[in-house]
Amino acid sequence: MRNYYGIGIVLLLVVSSLWGCSAKAVGGGQGESPLIMRLAHNQGENHPIHTSLSEFARLVEEKSDGRIDMKVYPGGQLGSEREAIELTQTGAIDFAKVSASTVENFSEEYSIFSLPYLFDGEDHFYKVMNSSIAEELYDETRDIGFRGLTFYDSGTRHFYTKDNPILHPDDLQGLKIRVQPTPTTIEMIELMGGAPTPMPFGEVYTSLQQGVIDGTENNETALTDANHGEVAKEYSFSGHAIVPDILIINEKKWNELTKEQRNLIQEAAEESTVFHKEVWRKAVESAIVKSKENGVTFHEVDKEPFSEAVQPLHEEFAAKESTADYYKEIREMSTEGTKGE
Repeated sequence: MRNYYGIGIVLLLVVSSLWGCSAKAVGGGQGESPLIMRLAHNQGENHPIHTSLSEFARLVEEKSDGRIDMKVYPGGQLGSEREAIELTQTGAIDFAKVSASTVENFSEEYSIFSLPYLFDGEDHFYKVMNSSIAEELYDETRDIGFRGLTFYDSGTRHFYTKDNPILHPDDLQGLKIRVQPTPTTIEMIELMGGAPTPMPFGEVYTSLQQGVIDGTENNETALTDANHGEVAKEYSFSGHAIVPDILIINEKKWNELTKEQRNLIQEAAEESTVFHKEVWRKAVESAIVKSKENGVTFHEVDKEPFSEAVQPLHEEFAAKESTADYYKEIREMSTEGTKGE
């Protein structure tokens, strides 16, 4: 089999080199070539994140009066999320949208987002992500070649299985559960009694279908956008994690931009996050309706036993040097702790 991914990257690097020679900066003069910037992500063109990233690209082009030309590569065309981060580090591409869980493999501080039951709910999550805590985390990766610009809601993660619903951690005993390949998520499943099975997202459908795994964990849109609802009919609202997507940019490219360029890109990024919130809400509502029509049963569960099972992880994060301060600050912003303010 030919290595089409490798061929694609070589071509991209060649084209990037040519673009870099002719479009090193946004010009103000007539006839000057636009600055071409490239953004990669792993979701399909029908996914809400692609809609929001397309809006980001449109806003950048609009705010720059066409002097920045954004090219968006969806569907993992340029590789996995890890590979997209590596391409961003090297400057082969300028931007990537990646899960904070994937960034954990590059920056230990980002592991805080994979901690189960870190957030009390959506309100707590948005409060943190719109605070200086998120801004500090965005800067943690500057010395390894990229920085965060903004976040996108990637939903609340829940368990879903082919056959029997997960109503209590005991129901996970012995089950092979697909997880993202991060140490924190793997330990979460082990603490709950399951058998964590790391694998790429694109392999989940066939693995569920063929019985390679018994279940997985993700937000509701995976049931429809990835068609997981065709093979997994039991969806349990465990609400164990809210892991944001992060828009990152190559650090060298960021520093080469003018102040005006940086400001308009940052402004466009933040506006696309606001835009995405409503897009995501509608997508989740639609996914639940469609999944019920396709025979998926949704189950409410008592989250307390799940939360208790992972308390050793909370103790670990509260003590670990790289996450202790972030853990303390995020938990202090808990909605439970701010009621009545």
